[in-house]
Amino acid sequence: MPDATAPWTTVGGPRVRVVSDNDYSGDPDGLVQLAHHALSTSVDLRCVIGSHLRTGDGFDPSDTTADNAAAKALTVLELAGRTDVRVVAGSNVGLTDRHTPIDSAAVREILAEAHAESPLPLYVTCGAGLTEIASAWLMDPTISSKLTVVWIGGAEYPGVEGPPGPNVGEYNTMIDPLAAQVVLTDSDLVVWQVPRSTYREALASFSEMQSWRATPVGSYLVDTLESVADMTQRFGLNLGETYVIGDSPLVLLTALQSSFEAWPSSSKSQLLPAPVLDDTGAYTGNVLSDRTIRVWHNLDMRLLMADLHAKLTLAQR
Repeated sequence: MPDATAPWTTVGGPRVRVVSDNDYSGDPDGLVQLAHHALSTSVDLRCVIGSHLRTGDGFDPSDTTADNAAAKALTVLELAGRTDVRVVAGSNVGLTDRHTPIDSAAVREILAEAHAESPLPLYVTCGAGLTEIASAWLMDPTISSKLTVVWIGGAEYPGVEGPPGPNVGEYNTMIDPLAAQVVLTDSDLVVWQVPRSTYREALASFSEMQSWRATPVGSYLVDTLESVADMTQRFGLNLGETYVIGDSPLVLLTALQSSFEAWPSSSKSQLLPAPVLDDTGAYTGNVLSDRTIRVWHNLDMRLLMADLHAKLTLAQR
């Protein structure tokens, strides 16, 4: 009899390769994404990149945020039983201009994986700034035909209402606005964008999270997310009953594709003309007539949350 308490293992092995690039020392929603990817057996998790935050970020105000991100990624992977996955740090700073890449071990990993011989499609999933993938393309533009960039970032498009309050720059774009210009406007990379209006749909309740404590990795994630609620309370901000795990759509769009004709078929997207960004990362209102990007505007939250819950409660102890 099959063990009803054991996690499902994909018959036939992985279907996609993933390089995961995120600011793991920042908002801990990235740690949830990493654990979810690590527990997804349809994914060959090739490498994890710790990327930098903006200078003075409240989550990590140090000048070694990429190094710290790599260290936190190692902790999550160890708790998830994935000590087989390579972890490297990216640059601790953003681009200085739109033409000069920053070489790093992380960029070299992207380039090596892009040129590796494999029948599996490659996704570079980015939950923060775009420094590493922008640098990789600047160093070798031929990677455009070899991978898909899935990015959590970018403000709302014209006609889409933003969150209440002051109109501020989108968090991930502001980490490295020049890199966003390179990837969206300058490059010919295949880009799937999940803008702020979409990734804010990924709400998990603190009540449902308590069931994640059944496993060590789940318990670590809950403690980390709850620590943010405690921290913000000291500054007079009440998070309520939910937390935006906005990086988790990276898993939905890669690991949880349809069985036949593999595609994120339960979520909705459209090809739009690539936006022209200014030096702050904001949309100028102009678009490119010869380039499109895929913008995801409706995500299957039921599938995402149910799968995340199952994997965090059934993961091997």
